[in-house]
Amino acid sequence: MAKQLREDFSYLGNEYQYKLILQLLTDRRFANSIIDIINPKYFKDTNLSLIVSTIIDAKEQDDTIIDKQGLEYRLLEKIPDELNRRALISELRKIENSNLNDSIYVQESAMKFCKQQELKKSVGEISRIIENGDIDSYDECEKILRKALEHGDSRDDVVDVLENVDNVLVDDFRNPIPTGIEGLDEVMDGGLSKGELAVILAPFGVGKTTMITKIANTAMNLGKNVLQIFFEDNPKVIQRKHLACWSGYALNDLSLHKDKLKEMVELMKTKQGVLKLKKFSSDGTTIPVIRNYIRKLSAQGFRPDIVLLDYIDCVEPSKKFTDANVGEGSVMRQFESLLSEFDIAGWTAVQGNRSSIKADVVESDQIGGSIKKGQIGHFIVSIAKSLDQKESGTATMAILKSRFGKDGIVFQDITFDNARIQIDMGENKGGRTYSEQKEHKKVSEQQRVREIYEQKQNRDNILNKEVVLNTLINENLNKEEI
Repeated sequence: MAKQLREDFSYLGNEYQYKLILQLLTDRRFANSIIDIINPKYFKDTNLSLIVSTIIDAKEQDDTIIDKQGLEYRLLEKIPDELNRRALISELRKIENSNLNDSIYVQESAMKFCKQQELKKSVGEISRIIENGDIDSYDECEKILRKALEHGDSRDDVVDVLENVDNVLVDDFRNPIPTGIEGLDEVMDGGLSKGELAVILAPFGVGKTTMITKIANTAMNLGKNVLQIFFEDNPKVIQRKHLACWSGYALNDLSLHKDKLKEMVELMKTKQGVLKLKKFSSDGTTIPVIRNYIRKLSAQGFRPDIVLLDYIDCVEPSKKFTDANVGEGSVMRQFESLLSEFDIAGWTAVQGNRSSIKADVVESDQIGGSIKKGQIGHFIVSIAKSLDQKESGTATMAILKSRFGKDGIVFQDITFDNARIQIDMGENKGGRTYSEQKEHKKVSEQQRVREIYEQKQNRDNILNKEVVLNTLINENLNKEEI
């Protein structure tokens, strides 16, 4: 018995269709790959068909993958009747609240269905050409079939090197998001752009969370949508860090300035930027889990411009590896893919190994675990702190890798105040090359040796003078006795 011909998604149920539409709104890569072959008629429900039609129209007219807010605005503009508007809003809420845990299945099955429909159309066209008996149209048949088979493939894989040169040469082609650390932003050519991955390398207790909080805080101040993910801290602790960053008050002194801080918070609420804090469990959290959470936020109208992951070592591989280092590299690669998929900038941190704890400058080979965590990043900055620097609220920062600027630069004794979440290059923002830093260290050590030697000589001279003086005093005393 022949199977029933399927011409729409109704055989998969309404819940599947809600999930599919949510994928179109939250996953730009998937939407771009299927938008040309998905048809509103594949959704038998009138409201769902209208919603998909509006998504397709936005792509054709404005060359954009519309988000939930934009979709709702366009739909309400189209429908004047209040009753129909309520029905549409009801469907949108069902779409928004759909579960994205089986997103891979939803995408793959939708793609197969749409490609099969395109193949069926092509076979029909080829059959009509063959029935006409036109042998010279063979090439046309081959072209039709090839086009059908290519549907759904990425259209961005190949770029002609001489194409769109005007866009390549514009000054702000990266459109970076600054870190708020002036000297660092200069080295990074303005900051980190969407799709780029930056890594902070430091031993424990130095200030990875401080730097991530500073960058997140700056991005919000600039009107960006920011998602800060963490595993080890309590959300209230991170909130306090942001209050310290905004106000300049030390963390332990925040309670002394409640009224001023409340006024500041009310003022911040009027700004455009939004900063969301999310704590994940360090047990069982994978990049696919984080990806689905970002899709959920996007469906709710919050699409991040930048995500800060504190830190990548707490994320587990999505499958088991016999070699732990391979698993760590896989996690970093998945994070990079996530940034590309959602077109967002990403910062994360990695733990330094044991030798990094006492290092004057933390170097690339002091990454804990897999070296692939560093190989994948577009930009790597390290932080080192001696006991003296911890006491004085300073640090040594080194640019270890940069795909868009200069690397091999060391900034010594910059302001790095964990209590006030303040990082400032100060007079050192020009930095030194690594070789200059080694020479500076050598000179400093020589100077220190000279200072110690001079101090010793001074002490010896003083002691000698005291000995001579005591001798004279004793001689005089002896004469007086005689």
